[in-house]
Amino acid sequence: MKKFLLGTVALIALGATVPALAADLAARPYTKAPPAVYAPIYNWTGFYIGGHVGGAFSGDNSFAGTTNGSDDGRFLGGVQIGADYQFAPNWVLGIEGQWSWLGNNNNGVAFTGAGAGFVYNNDQRGLGSVTGRVGYTWGPALLYVKGGYAYSDYSDSLTFGGAPQAFALNSSHHDGYTVGAGLEYMFAQNWSAKIEYQYYDFGKTNFVTPAVLTPFGSTRNDEHTVKAGLNYRFNWGGPVVAKY
Repeated sequence: MKKFLLGTVALIALGATVPALAADLAARPYTKAPPAVYAPIYNWTGFYIGGHVGGAFSGDNSFAGTTNGSDDGRFLGGVQIGADYQFAPNWVLGIEGQWSWLGNNNNGVAFTGAGAGFVYNNDQRGLGSVTGRVGYTWGPALLYVKGGYAYSDYSDSLTFGGAPQAFALNSSHHDGYTVGAGLEYMFAQNWSAKIEYQYYDFGKTNFVTPAVLTPFGSTRNDEHTVKAGLNYRFNWGGPVVAKY
C-alpha cells in the first residue's frame, strides 16, 4: 500500500513538472513560405498598329538598249496595322496591311539607237500591301515570313526632246505581289520592334505605242525594301504566365 501511494505521488509530481518544462522551451520560429515564381509567356494574340522607316532599291531590269538614271536607294516611311493569333503554343498566324511613302527618285530611262531622244520616267510614290504571315516564337522573339497582294502608286511619262508624248503600255502594272521575312521582338507588354526585308514585284512593262519603242522589249517594275518598325499591341487578355 505504501509503495502504491509513493508511485501515485511521483506520477502527480511528474505531471505538474512537464507543462512547466514545456513553457520554458523557446517557441518555434515562423518561416514565411517562399513566393511563387512566375515565368512570363509572351502573348502575341491581338491587334496592333505601328510605323516604319527604311529604304527602297529598284531592281536592275530595264529595257534593252537604254541608259538609266540613278537607281540609288530611296528613303521610305509608313504605317502598318494587323492582327496575330498565337497557338500550339509557339506558332503565330497573322494578317497585316501596310503602306509606305517613297522619297523622290530619278529613274528616267533614255532610249538609244532608233529610239534616241525618247525618255521614259516612272515616278513611284508609294507601296502598299495586304499580307498573311506565319512565324515561330521563343520567349519575346518572333521569326516570320509573309506574302500577299501588293499595290504600286505611281505616275509615268514619255518625252521626246523634252516634249510630252502620247504612249501606251501593255498594262497599268499597279497590282502585283510581295514576299518577305523579318524578326520581331516584344520588349514590353504592349510594345514590339521589328526589322524586315520585303520584295515587291509588279510585272513586266512593254511599249505598245509608239511603235519605234516596241523592239526594246520590257522592263520589270520591282522594289527591294528594308524596314525597321515599332508596333503598339492591344493584347487580348493581357500577358500569360506559367507558375513554377
